[in-house]
Amino acid sequence: MTTTTTNASDTSIGTVTRLLQRQILPIDRDTDVFALYVDLEEAKLDTDRDAVGGDKAAKDLNNAAIRQSTSTGRKLHPDQIRSRTALRLEPSQTLSFGTYFNAFPASYWRRHTVVDDVELSVSVSGAGATVTVYKSMARGHAQRVDAATVEGDCGTFTFALSLKPFVDGGWYWYDVVAGDDGATVESAEWTAQVPADRAEHGTVDVCITTMLPDMSAQLLGQLGDAEELAPYLDTVFVMDQGKDKVVDSEYFPAAKAGLGDTLRVIPQGNLGGSGGYARGQLESVRKGTATYAMMMDDDVVCEPEGIIRAVTFGDLAKRPTIVGGHMFNLYSRSELHSFGEIVQPWRFWWQTRLDGYSQWDFAARNLRSSRWLHKRADVDFNGWFMCLIPRVVLEEVGLSLPVFIKWDDSEFGLRAKAAGYPTVSFPGAAVWHVPWTDKNDGLDWQSYFHQRNRFIAALLHSPYERGGRMVRESLNHQVKHLASLQYSTAELRHLALEDVLRGPQALHGELATKLADINAFRKQWSDAQLHTDRDDLPPVRRKKPPKKGKSDIEIPGRKATLVAAALAPLRQLRPVRDMSGDYPETELTAMDAKWWNLVKYDSAVVSMNDGTSVALYKRDPAHYRDLLKRTVDIHRRFHREWPELARQYREALGEITSPEAWERTFAPWTDDEAAGSSKGEG
Repeated sequence: MTTTTTNASDTSIGTVTRLLQRQILPIDRDTDVFALYVDLEEAKLDTDRDAVGGDKAAKDLNNAAIRQSTSTGRKLHPDQIRSRTALRLEPSQTLSFGTYFNAFPASYWRRHTVVDDVELSVSVSGAGATVTVYKSMARGHAQRVDAATVEGDCGTFTFALSLKPFVDGGWYWYDVVAGDDGATVESAEWTAQVPADRAEHGTVDVCITTMLPDMSAQLLGQLGDAEELAPYLDTVFVMDQGKDKVVDSEYFPAAKAGLGDTLRVIPQGNLGGSGGYARGQLESVRKGTATYAMMMDDDVVCEPEGIIRAVTFGDLAKRPTIVGGHMFNLYSRSELHSFGEIVQPWRFWWQTRLDGYSQWDFAARNLRSSRWLHKRADVDFNGWFMCLIPRVVLEEVGLSLPVFIKWDDSEFGLRAKAAGYPTVSFPGAAVWHVPWTDKNDGLDWQSYFHQRNRFIAALLHSPYERGGRMVRESLNHQVKHLASLQYSTAELRHLALEDVLRGPQALHGELATKLADINAFRKQWSDAQLHTDRDDLPPVRRKKPPKKGKSDIEIPGRKATLVAAALAPLRQLRPVRDMSGDYPETELTAMDAKWWNLVKYDSAVVSMNDGTSVALYKRDPAHYRDLLKRTVDIHRRFHREWPELARQYREALGEITSPEAWERTFAPWTDDEAAGSSKGEG
């Protein structure tokens, strides 16, 4: 693929032509993702939710309507895809390239790059075929820009397009209507004249932290198979931290053959995502040959073109910019799971922007009909499932926090933002990943890292003197977990707060041991003891039937919820009911195991979110009283000591994220590598 071309006339005025984006089609012709590349549906723009009245019921009704499908279910036949860039249309068929991967995100280029104008070139064969170019505004309204028709057998049409009207949002795209004999869209390219010093594309070190050898090797195979990606790859680092090694996967030989000397596998102990990514960042900074380091999860399916687009956007950004990709659902592949995220400052919690949606299915409602997708989404950070970081940013602001997992990516985004380096979650760069909703990480061993690392990030970056709502919200969540019989979760969250109080200097030293410690610690409580066979636990029995035959799947109203929240902590002080120590009183699916159901029982069998196991929850009034007292005490302490703790963490940030600190942490494995190399040379 040609990435730049230089014309004599361009050089004289100090500009060159750069390819920004090209038309692409699914590599594997998977019909589940067609809606992300090309669209057959009409575009009926949804209602502007900002125009709906202030009544909550009206807003809820409108939000529900916005999510309703407008799709007829029509799909392309896979045989219509002729190549990575070419698509055949049936006679008189209309197709739109106003899709996630093929529309041009004009507002992002307008806001963040040196590009002022773009040129769209579309090559079509088939007499009578028509190409029509459209643009949208931030509110989603589409406007026809230009059109051209094939007069002979084929034609290449060029459209000059300005980015000036895209301050707040908007896209460009093109639709194609075939003539009587059908048509083929051979290719389409978006190019721009850019300063001559931006002629050469940058290169990237891809940093993959792995615990899943087969998925990792398959991902490496994807990268190696994409020939057009090869010029952009400097090194592909694989931090192999699992018990089973990626080099032993049946898929590894093919991946190695595809990537060749570009691939470097680095074995080290399990230091979590932050330890794996920090190793990749350190190696990239020390090597100093790549323009960027890209963090990428091992359990993803990648669209390789997205890496090229991220690099190109980074090359042409006005200032060094973190360029993140989006996440699609690995199991429902047309569903967007994460589009743009912020850290809400008062609560200090990551969330989808308030003017956006999560879990948006493009097969149900396309880009052109989804008003919210046309407003540019400005973010605080991007998840490290796919995130491109300029090397100069790593050199200035430091590497990842040493926090194992959770909040390393969001804290880094906030740190970079404070230093003047923005993050852009860039449309057209994406991976498919297991969605967060299919995991149980708010209750299992990961709850320790959620709690500890959120507090650390807030101490580092909260603009409020005592962290805003952080301490109060943490207290409320602790009481909720206690009343829900989730004692292991409550204990882990309490342990996390104790560890935060120990200060920042302990983080590096316990990085390799903390996971084993907390797993051993939490197994004391039955809610953390998982059983793959339901029959390992006793059957449901209770002395009295449910009051008035009420079902656990009923969702209480607002008044009933408030009453339950007020009474639940008090109920935990009562003696447990007869039989509940020997037999569970109910059995709850993961989706029904909400706090308002759990607080009713003295024991319950609860299934996990991933569907693989169950656990027995048992109420213990003595444990409840003890942990409730400790919970109140430690949250009072946090409220009192927050300013001093914040000072300690902020003063230590530069040191604990420095390459030198991380080098000391990696020493056990780098020393082994050095010893092995010396022995091999001898």
